[in-house]
Amino acid sequence: MEKEAIGRKQLLQEINCLIQGYCEGCFLYRQNVLDSGKRKSHKFCISECTVGGQIKELGCRLAGNRMQK
Repeated sequence: MEKEAIGRKQLLQEINCLIQGYCEGCFLYRQNVLDSGKRKSHKFCISECTVGGQIKELGCRLAGNRMQK
């Protein structure tokens, strides 16, 4: 149980570091919001951005930890 909590905490820290390091203030996200709207910009981040893909993968691992309980 304690090992799972540490793993979960580490995954959340990794996600937070990625968002703070790359996503906050991202020019592509801001430009896509202006051009296409927030929904399409978010879709771009998840499907085409490499950092978004990493965040998605970490999120899936995080969800997998919850489902195994």
